[in-house]
Amino acid sequence: MYIWYIFSMEVTITQFRKELFSLVSQAMDGAEVWIKHKGGRVKLMPEKPVTDRFSRATPMRILNPPNVDINDPAFKAQWLAEMEAEWTKDWDRDFGSAITGEGEEQKNGSGS
Repeated sequence: MYIWYIFSMEVTITQFRKELFSLVSQAMDGAEVWIKHKGGRVKLMPEKPVTDRFSRATPMRILNPPNVDINDPAFKAQWLAEMEAEWTKDWDRDFGSAITGEGEEQKNGSGS
């Protein structure tokens, strides 16, 4: 169960002018901001309803084949080997082969 607290504040027009940007930011974050001016009140609120950051996130779709047991040692070994091959490929692309040291020659500019 979640409990939402709505923070409400009332400021004078002079205080609103002094703290314009911070009060607008607070209103955009969901706080109620009321401005008093000449005996009346004005409510500062965003055009669209306030949503939290996580509500805009799109869930990542992960597809696992139904006939694969992810706890199977053979599957884990194959998966690890595939990941290491990809890491090695990325490393070689960015830094040269770690085994032969050909990346050092390219970085130093002394390649033949």
